Amino acid sequence: MADARAIAGMSGIQVDEVEATLERPGLDAAVDTMLVLAPDDGIAAWAYVRGRRSQVDVGVEYRGLGLGSALLDWVEARAIESGGEWVAQTVDDDDLAGTALLQSREYGVLATNWKLEMRAAEEPVLPELPAGITIRPYSGEDAAAAHLVIQDAFDEWQPRRWDFVEWARMTVERTTFVPDLSPVAFAGDELVGVAICLALPDTDSGYVEQIAVRRDQRGKGIARALLAHASLGFYRQGRPDLVLWTHSGTGALAMYERLGMTVQHSTTVFSRKL
Repeated sequence: MADARAIAGMSGIQVDEVEATLERPGLDAAVDTMLVLAPDDGIAAWAYVRGRRSQVDVGVEYRGLGLGSALLDWVEARAIESGGEWVAQTVDDDDLAGTALLQSREYGVLATNWKLEMRAAEEPVLPELPAGITIRPYSGEDAAAAHLVIQDAFDEWQPRRWDFVEWARMTVERTTFVPDLSPVAFAGDELVGVAICLALPDTDSGYVEQIAVRRDQRGKGIARALLAHASLGFYRQGRPDLVLWTHSGTGALAMYERLGMTVQHSTTVFSRKL
């Protein structure tokens, strides 16, 4: 997918993330995406809209030309055309021009995302597990139970629940997903916790895409144990850093900081009623 590679290079995200986004159920690339071609046949900017979720990215060398405003016009028009009442967009907190553009159009702050990092200076030590809890690597047979645990946990803050097909395409079907480094926790024979991990190219970091623990099993140290298992696995592969993003709606920032993770970067989700 040449377009996916070009978009990834321009947006600073992973190719398989772009591919998953373009193939996400409910998104029709023919009408829900827009590309702006550069003079060299590369991608100068792109945008997509799906439900209330949208994104506009403009290549650094093409900023200041009005592309962001034009694509935002298209996003809002397409969202209205498809019956949307709200539209949301995530902007890097270092992108002052993008933030100013959204604020000038009466977008308000919906949430904050933080990128956290934990670096292992030496091989991580696995904590003792609570009584009755076991942890092993993810297996394909865990997919349905993992999806349920994650969606039940994320229902506490996400605006809508992802069905299995959408969740799988954005997580365990990505080419960078590493089941052997994605620990799952069991209480007896019931899956009660999971960390979906990715081995992203060109980085010495392990990446936790999603982590969740079933509500009735929280407060036992299961999340700490899942992160420790993930950190150990990545460390042994020459990736001493463990990275994840958390959302202000989860209320989990303080927990991750107690576990030794530190904030490295942030983005803001803006939204407005159409």
